[in-house]
Amino acid sequence: MARTVRNAKLDTRSARFKLPVKKSGYWVPIARGFALGYRKGPKGGVWLARLIDDKGRRETRLGPADDALDADGERIFDYAQAQAKARTWLTSLDAEERIGPYTVDRCLDDYITDYKRRGGKALDRLEITANAFIRPQLGMREVKELTATAIRQWHAALAESPARLRSRQNSIQRNVRDIDLGDPDAIRQRRATANRVFGVLKAALNLAFREGHAASDETWRRVKPFREASAPKIRYLGHAEAQRLVNACERDFRPLVQCALLTGCRYGEIIGFRVSDFDRDAGTVSVRTAKAGRPRHVVLNDDGIRLFEFCVAGKTHAALVFTRSDGARWGRSHQHRPLREACRRAAIDPPASFHILRHTYATHLLQAGAPLPVIAANLGHSDTRMTERHYAHLVPSHVAQVIRAAMPKLGLVEPSPVVPLAPDARKAQRHIVGESPAVDVVLRQSPCTNEVRTSAAGESSLALGIRRGWGIP
Repeated sequence: MARTVRNAKLDTRSARFKLPVKKSGYWVPIARGFALGYRKGPKGGVWLARLIDDKGRRETRLGPADDALDADGERIFDYAQAQAKARTWLTSLDAEERIGPYTVDRCLDDYITDYKRRGGKALDRLEITANAFIRPQLGMREVKELTATAIRQWHAALAESPARLRSRQNSIQRNVRDIDLGDPDAIRQRRATANRVFGVLKAALNLAFREGHAASDETWRRVKPFREASAPKIRYLGHAEAQRLVNACERDFRPLVQCALLTGCRYGEIIGFRVSDFDRDAGTVSVRTAKAGRPRHVVLNDDGIRLFEFCVAGKTHAALVFTRSDGARWGRSHQHRPLREACRRAAIDPPASFHILRHTYATHLLQAGAPLPVIAANLGHSDTRMTERHYAHLVPSHVAQVIRAAMPKLGLVEPSPVVPLAPDARKAQRHIVGESPAVDVVLRQSPCTNEVRTSAAGESSLALGIRRGWGIP
């Protein structure tokens, strides 16, 4: 590490306090043509670096001095830290002269390389986002020349651009439609997309700042994302919809859907389960490669245990629990078409994504009285904030109970001759003549089978749906 050049006027906070305000600043030579500067203002000073050589004069702002606040080495610098940062800037200038200026394209390349090194789970999505939304508009601009105005204009234009359709590689990109300016939800969705893309750019620029390729991160910190753009997905399947969906699935795809409904695990987690991850004695299955990188143990109920016992029977410890009919592994996107086809046969419109099954699991748990911390732990959330964001509206609240009990019946709605089916299972029950009133016949009709099943009274429709209607062996 290079020796710190001392200077009695600048190397301490008390010494700089005595200096008068000077527009040109105070400079300390570090090497030939290279100097560290300090410019004092009415509310504190800032550190500068300057290089004068045959290519002219180059100067940069390093960051605030520790005149009022203690130095942290990242945003506020003392004398030694400012000198080290000046040397880093000088090194970056040398590299720039060798391989060209540090552009946003290079910044994104470095970030993608770092993301891959850290084992990120969405590398392909990150590359698509960078190539489609960031590189065409900002890729050729140098990071040090980016301005808050330019980033803000790019962010706003992204929110006003039409949504894109998924297309095959090397095919012509098509857009879904222009934004309906009269639809607040359409505007919110585009703003949410713009915020996600801006998050990628900001993460890449922050890495460039930490690696010394940018003198300050103040430029992009001044650009704020759109407020109230994110709306949690609250859709879930009712008991009858979940039953119909499982019955409508193809034979080899059905266990994946059953597992999602009984564990709340993501598709990528489910297709990665191995026999050794299932613990019969503890009644758990281990998620080793979670989205956030934190492994967890998912607690199974009796139906989940029975599902795994059936699927692991006769397999070795290293074998996959869920495979295709030919024994091959399920791919990363192999769930879309069979699930869409099952939704069509089960009359679920709009079709549910695989992530909706995760919402369904959490919603059914919450409606059954499970506390939010318990649900968050099984879903793999680090705390209850994400769980509350999606499911807090389903928690029985004192406000709802008081309003429904206290609000008088005003008779504003006339009685209707239409009697809706039970929303939980769309079932019709009748007592068998001559049998005990404690036995009901539950009639269920699915797109795949027409069945009449008998259950003891008192067994919940959810329990019966999971045990029989959802096709668990």
